[in-house]
Amino acid sequence: MQFDPQGVAPEDLSHAGAVVDKAIEYMIGQNIAPISVASALLGGALGMLARSMDDRGVAQVLRNALSSVEAGELAEMREHGDAPGSA
Repeated sequence: MQFDPQGVAPEDLSHAGAVVDKAIEYMIGQNIAPISVASALLGGALGMLARSMDDRGVAQVLRNALSSVEAGELAEMREHGDAPGSA
């Protein structure tokens, strides 16, 4: 999950990513469907964003995420085995 081609991620992002990866691993081990895991994580992330920035900022984060998908970055992560839950 530590896919950061530009090397500009905050220092604590790697730690947060590792914690999320462990949570995903745990939930998959509990036979929770991947779509349910992803939906719960996305809902939690949106809630966190809503508490820490205004709607315009949240929308920009979502636009950036969509741009990454459209640019093929998720496919690239899958190819390298870096996608969350791919371990």
